[in-house]
Amino acid sequence: MGIENLLLGFHIAITPFNLFVAVVGILLGTIIGVLPGLGGANGVAILLPVTFTMPPTSAIILLTSIYWGALFGGAITSILFNIPGEPWSVATTFDGYPMARQGQGGQALTGAFTSSFIGAFFSIVLITFFAPLLAEIALRFGPPEIFAIQFLTFSSFVGLGGGNPLKSLVSILIGFTLATVGLDIVTGQLRLTFGITELMKGFDFIIAVIGLFGIGEILLSVEEGLSFQGTKTGMNLRVVLDTWKILPRYWRTFVRSSFIGFWMGFKPGGATPASFMSYAFAKRFSKNADRFGKGELEGVVAPETAAHAAGVAAILPMITLGIPGSPTAAVMLGGLIIWGLQPGPLLFKENPDFVWGLIASMYTGNVIGVLMVLAFVPLFAAILRIPFAILTPLIVVVCAIGSYAVHNSMLDIWYMLIFGVVGYVFKKLDYPLAPFVLALVLGDMAENALRQSLIMSQGSLGIFFNRPIAGVITAVAIFFFVMPVITPWWRRLRGQPEPAQGPGHG
Repeated sequence: MGIENLLLGFHIAITPFNLFVAVVGILLGTIIGVLPGLGGANGVAILLPVTFTMPPTSAIILLTSIYWGALFGGAITSILFNIPGEPWSVATTFDGYPMARQGQGGQALTGAFTSSFIGAFFSIVLITFFAPLLAEIALRFGPPEIFAIQFLTFSSFVGLGGGNPLKSLVSILIGFTLATVGLDIVTGQLRLTFGITELMKGFDFIIAVIGLFGIGEILLSVEEGLSFQGTKTGMNLRVVLDTWKILPRYWRTFVRSSFIGFWMGFKPGGATPASFMSYAFAKRFSKNADRFGKGELEGVVAPETAAHAAGVAAILPMITLGIPGSPTAAVMLGGLIIWGLQPGPLLFKENPDFVWGLIASMYTGNVIGVLMVLAFVPLFAAILRIPFAILTPLIVVVCAIGSYAVHNSMLDIWYMLIFGVVGYVFKKLDYPLAPFVLALVLGDMAENALRQSLIMSQGSLGIFFNRPIAGVITAVAIFFFVMPVITPWWRRLRGQPEPAQGPGHG
């Protein structure tokens, strides 16, 4: 890669019009990210027609800026109201929301936005220098490798997630069961619909998440007598600066989460499992593991860094192979084709202005995005001063609008309420919601990868061990699954006392 190519890209990206487009895109994206149920992919799809009269480079800068804004915005409702604006923001709620309830909403938001910037910047640098090599590695991933990655993600929650491993496993199995509801795309058979036509399409993940976290938390708060009367954050820009002084101590978490996020970003839907896996690893290797789930800043840093690294990495296979790594990237791919561009390796040779303008705009968009959201941290944190009795109906309305917007269906609002009750019951019984949600979102993908692999091998599970990459990942996944059994035995062997079992995350 020549430095002149990147300089050419910056020459295109920092033109006044393209900078203006980036600012507008990030502003729109942040609003889209804050509204649960809308999401980056829907926002990009809705605004795609606007780009048809624009030059392709300006058009892709607008769409990627909306994407950055949605990534940043997803953290806002996760931390302030325990409502994930985006699927990958679920893990951010585990510690972000407890921090907000303890009056540290400003610190949590600052940590989330800064981590997002670092994770995205890490991925952009790697894309800049290693795009051709990494595209070649990604080509070697088939269904067995994809299933092995999913298997590793689930096993990391059982082995590294803390809490009760059996409850984590039960949560995963319940999530898998709900993920199978609907039409089997391989055989065309109906599964677990019980003759109800509306269940043919299954349960939408976003609606489930809004119910489980948003409505579930409200039900708990109502039971507690609306004890949360708003938090006096005393928020100002000094909190941003003070948080920045604390963040360098988590440098290992930043590095580990960035690598996890970038690697997972190649796979479809990689940002969500990356955030969960990064959270599990951060808790496993943290000196303050017992504080995770109660308001630990590192529990915000890890998933946000990984999610943004993965979100940026998802664009790489789109421009190098023509294979989108996320739903948003898939919409952008459609835009490229409409603009008369052919995604793939030849894009670098035939349209260098477009490719390097896009890569340079990732740098500028990320910087503009983090500066914009950090500037508004005091405004976001001030929302917590509103008494909860006033905030509750507003949150319910936002949840209902978000759920309805997914399919424009009243039935989805009923699903949201049902999942709200499920989330309430899970929290009361101390069953972790994270593995349940992960199984619900990845269930279809993992099942399809497993079945494709077994078709390839004529029913032999050996395919997960015979292929080098899949074999290594599967072996690590199995090790994580048996860790809860091995660890107590190993402690007894060494004469160490066993730690008290902490509660699961939800």
